[in-house]
Amino acid sequence: MSNLVFDESSANREASHGYAWWFSGDTFEKAAAEERTRRKRSFIHHLTSHPGRLTIIYFLLLVALSTSLLLLPVSSHEEEPTSFSTAFFTAVSALSTCGISIVNATTHWTAFGQVVLLVSVQMGGLGVMTFASLIALAANHHMKATQRLLTANELGNTKLNEIRGVLTVVITTTFIIESVTFLALFPGLYGINRGNVRHTAREALFFAVMSYNNAGFTPDGAGLHVNNWAVGMPIMASAFCGTLGFPVLLNLMRCARHRTPPRRWSLHTKITLVTTFSLVLLSLAWFLLVEWDNPFLFKGADVETRLRYGVVAAVMPRSSGFDLSWVPQVSEPTKVFMSVIMFIGGGSTSTAGGIRVTTFAVILLICRAAFTGHTDINAFRRRIPTRVAMTAVSITAACLFLVLSASLALMLASGCSLTDALFDACSSFGLGGYSVGVAREDNPAALFILATAMVVGRLGPMTIAYAINRPRALESIRYPNEPIVVG
Repeated sequence: MSNLVFDESSANREASHGYAWWFSGDTFEKAAAEERTRRKRSFIHHLTSHPGRLTIIYFLLLVALSTSLLLLPVSSHEEEPTSFSTAFFTAVSALSTCGISIVNATTHWTAFGQVVLLVSVQMGGLGVMTFASLIALAANHHMKATQRLLTANELGNTKLNEIRGVLTVVITTTFIIESVTFLALFPGLYGINRGNVRHTAREALFFAVMSYNNAGFTPDGAGLHVNNWAVGMPIMASAFCGTLGFPVLLNLMRCARHRTPPRRWSLHTKITLVTTFSLVLLSLAWFLLVEWDNPFLFKGADVETRLRYGVVAAVMPRSSGFDLSWVPQVSEPTKVFMSVIMFIGGGSTSTAGGIRVTTFAVILLICRAAFTGHTDINAFRRRIPTRVAMTAVSITAACLFLVLSASLALMLASGCSLTDALFDACSSFGLGGYSVGVAREDNPAALFILATAMVVGRLGPMTIAYAINRPRALESIRYPNEPIVVG
């Protein structure tokens, strides 16, 4: 584990805000010695020593609990009980913060059912790794080294002794942004609801949680309220913040507090912001150029309204899924374009899914370096490590294989076209929340396929790979190089 770039020196004690006592210099050696000691291990020890598996178990337990609650008669207005496939798919959609709904959330689910959805989205949005780490902390009174490593990867942190502080900041930041969104939404929704305070508060809370966590469930079936900017703008701004990821938000807050200029922001923040805004501008240009005359999207509106709808269409499809009415009516090229955008997704460790914008950026940087004859992968006068490049390629290849496999399975299960199957597969994996009709209540096979894609999109391929194969020591033997012909 000596190849890990983690700062555990005593010089970092002051920068860690008093959390340096949590770790010692021989943490990993002690952990390795404990693993080599043959003694009877408790069930809790076996779970916490495999953090990837703990994360998956935690997520599956939440799915089982949410599904059970949604199956209760008190959760739905229907006289007949909700089918298992519908309850299971809705639970996975909520916990993964995807937001695809196969039933009308307003007419089908009661107030109790909507509370279950709300809590499920909140638990999923805070991050599977965050709660799994807290479980491990409560069980062992401290985190094992392997658990801290995976948590550091999930939260984008490179100082192990800051992780507990980061977990606190993550939870605090989440509730602060949701509270600000709630207060910003209240006046606009108060006017829409004609002074009904109770209904306004319920809708504002629902939208605040759903928007920041990038889940497309709505409390009233009205969608994003695009025509009312007092409601649409806070929702869109909160959803955009949710796609940036905790490392970017924390870095921006720290830089703002210390008045650090943009040129001194972290490389991760720079790449995330540049790639995110580039994708948003590209999406805006696409919708305005390709769908300008689409009556279902713009409905013959003036230029100002077209621009407003274009901005919503450019920001929301990456992960949020609000306002679904126009999606099935877009052209076939736009469906493919949206599939690519949802496959890329949002920022790393954000509430969005996909391969993440930093992974996509690294792939582009690798291509630039290869085509220009450079051996180093550089960005903003910084060199990206080879290990990061290998991870980006591995994630992209694995996720592409998953999406293509899910698309073929959907074509076999529902008989839909490749375009529609690819769209729903990318939407499920990228947690986009949109559907063109492949996800239907009367097709359980398609629902389970899409649910599987959601689970992988929420947990991430790295967590699943870590659960299957724990990190090993560095290879002691390196074989000689021999080139092969590619391309």
